Amino acid sequence: MKNYNVLFLCTGNSSRSILGEALTTTLSHGQFIGYSAGSKPMGTVNPIALLLVKEMGYPLNLLRSKSWDEYGREGAPHMDFIITVCDEAAGEECPYWPGHPSTAHWGFPDPSKVAGHEAQLQAFRKVEMGLRNRIEHLINLPVDKLDHLEIKDHLHRIHQQFQ
Repeated sequence: MKNYNVLFLCTGNSSRSILGEALTTTLSHGQFIGYSAGSKPMGTVNPIALLLVKEMGYPLNLLRSKSWDEYGREGAPHMDFIITVCDEAAGEECPYWPGHPSTAHWGFPDPSKVAGHEAQLQAFRKVEMGLRNRIEHLINLPVDKLDHLEIKDHLHRIHQQFQ
């Protein structure tokens, strides 16, 4: 069975994209491999994102805040899907992605900007559930039977379904 690589992009690569990376790999039991990156990485992963990822059972040692440039280099994993999860990253000019991956924008508000620890934790859990719902639909698509445009259409409809 073919594995599919999914790159989640967010400007800082510290919260939403990190959750997307961990959820994709854990929910699909490795059939879909999640990656994450940012256009202007913060350099650290948000502690609340780490807490949620730890609850998922995803290895924390695989997480780090990194630049999207890593995935445009020769020898980088080939991406089948690229999903932006913040509005800033969606509006930025992205690097060239070899192989013309299917792209989508699944925007979520930045949970790290919510004031107060409990409110922030709830905001993170809301993003986690939103991503979980979308990723569960993605990993259940018959990707091997769909062409590029059909996949892109499905990715868009998945996001619309949960707004």
